[in-house]
Amino acid sequence: MTAAAVIEAIGHYLPGRRESNDELALRMDTSDEWIRTRTGILGRARAEPGQATSDLAVEAGRHALQHTGASVDTVVVATTTPDRKCPATAPVVADRLGLGRVTSFDLNSACTGFLAGMSVASGLVATGAARGVLLIGAEKYSTIVYPDDRGTAPIFGDGAAAMVLRAGTPDEPGAIGAVHLSSDGSLWELAHVRAGGSLRPVPDPDDPHDAYLRMNGRATYRHAVAEMAASCRLALAARGLAAHDVDRLVAHQANVRILQEVARELGIPGERSVVDLTDIGNTAAASIPMALSRAHAAGTLTGRERLLLTAFGAGASWGATVVTWPHLKPHPAPHLAPHPAPHRQVHPTTEEVNP
Repeated sequence: MTAAAVIEAIGHYLPGRRESNDELALRMDTSDEWIRTRTGILGRARAEPGQATSDLAVEAGRHALQHTGASVDTVVVATTTPDRKCPATAPVVADRLGLGRVTSFDLNSACTGFLAGMSVASGLVATGAARGVLLIGAEKYSTIVYPDDRGTAPIFGDGAAAMVLRAGTPDEPGAIGAVHLSSDGSLWELAHVRAGGSLRPVPDPDDPHDAYLRMNGRATYRHAVAEMAASCRLALAARGLAAHDVDRLVAHQANVRILQEVARELGIPGERSVVDLTDIGNTAAASIPMALSRAHAAGTLTGRERLLLTAFGAGASWGATVVTWPHLKPHPAPHLAPHPAPHRQVHPTTEEVNP
């Protein structure tokens, strides 16, 4: 029997600082009501200026490793915001975690990055190239979001989450099966950073936005809903399952409107859709494992739940997979924000908005 990658442990890290909607409204033309009704976000996690993506990744990785005795021989960091263009961030993370000379590399598929990482980790385990994988989604989006862009600044947050995968059997709870991934490069302009790569190394000095994320929110919304719903149907059909067999839909935490619409398209009751962005924002490649880890810490996921995971990101890229959640050791959240966003009712409008 071919070995399967099995979820052994999970963890996350959120920086303690929060930027509220009211704080954003002090520097741009927006308001708490405008943001809340269009995204469902009340506040977003913000790393300190001196914190790097690797710092977030190390803390998340440490939190996950605390709850397993499994050995790790491979570290994969899914991120759009690496510490440096060169070298990769993963070797630095592995070294700081004391893992020694392990296989380590970064993976960039934007918000689909963690699902792509699950697929890669599964393949490494299946071929015998790895026996234990530490897969981390880590993002410091505050470094690529233009501070005064009303279309992106209210949406994205900083944070990291990690999953330890060990070699096991395909019939175990927590085994990673097929991850259905796809992309369409003709849609690259939906969300992109224009400058900083080999095509355009130096930002235009006359365009302060040139080195920051640009996003066509309305078009991204439409494609995200359509492609996540379609990939979810493929993932369910491949397992001989239907929407009513799903205990929890854990979609990339883009905004509440998208989460609601994907659930509606699939015929999954809204209460089965995990919403984890209200107080921390969209943490991109970290958002799916973040939602899983926080749900586990809160006792919402206890084991044997059938989860449908899906994401859509820049590229454009998207994917979905089905996994049965294993029974993991309980653990508390590793960090609590000292100033959480105030609790308010979230009732997003039906207007198409930035994801």
